[in-house]
Amino acid sequence: MDRLTELEVFTKIAEESNLSRAADALGISVSGVSRHLASLENRLGVRLVQRTTRQLFLTPEGESFSANAREILATLREAEASVSMVVAQPRGTLRVGASLSFALLHLMPVIREFRARHPLVQIDLKISNRYQDLVESGLDLAVRTRRVEMDSSVTIRKLAETKRLIAAAPAYLRDRGTPAEPRDLLKHDMLLYSLADDPEHLNLARNGELVRIPLVGQMICNDGQVLRQAALDGLGIIVQPAYIIHADIKAGRLVRILADWELPRLTMNLAFPSRTHLPARTRLFINALVEYFSRNDFEAEWDAGPK
Repeated sequence: MDRLTELEVFTKIAEESNLSRAADALGISVSGVSRHLASLENRLGVRLVQRTTRQLFLTPEGESFSANAREILATLREAEASVSMVVAQPRGTLRVGASLSFALLHLMPVIREFRARHPLVQIDLKISNRYQDLVESGLDLAVRTRRVEMDSSVTIRKLAETKRLIAAAPAYLRDRGTPAEPRDLLKHDMLLYSLADDPEHLNLARNGELVRIPLVGQMICNDGQVLRQAALDGLGIIVQPAYIIHADIKAGRLVRILADWELPRLTMNLAFPSRTHLPARTRLFINALVEYFSRNDFEAEWDAGPK
């Protein structure tokens, strides 16, 4: 039988000093109370209750065990109340992994709103442009730009799709000219992201035509923000997701190149451990990120952005 139920039945017997009253208080039959008591005594190998035709009393072992059982049940109730309080008012540390670009552009606004609503949650932000293993890194949540996870114990939730754009500063294009065809990129200084799936090639598509262009980077870096700044400084042509350089193109700081050609898109996902019951702080932060992307409709904005 269930040990917790046995404890609950026994403490009620000790409290009521009567099997019938204990049964009524617990909402079970007298025979059920007797079975739980007998199971507990058999498991412990000791008599806890002494019964006569007229009265019931605890043995010395029963008295001692009753005190311990009440303490165990009280501790359990406190633990349950504590968890319920956390659900109502989340607290603790939330460990989030993301790239520097995503953290600066999209995590910080969400964190600001989230902390205002849930001040007892501490955010531990792990910045890395490489994909971090959730378990090994101790992460509750990570933002990825890939469609699937190799680990089946990881759940993903889509945030948005983002184009990848080719762009350069107006000053660079005045000096070096604007590429009119994909192969024109071979004559230009390229700023390459070293952690891309295939950093040394561009696969472009237009109206069913596919072109694969080999690239040589005059500057190679593992961080999109550094490459963005290099492009703004006129050092060359950048290839980056729209979420990183969309605002620069919109403001005229960068000019989009080969706009009639498409690069493979990136899918932005949230990745988190597959659990039946996520901690409240994790679940609420996921919802906050999803709501933030839905409210701002970034995917539509990036698609309709300046050509």
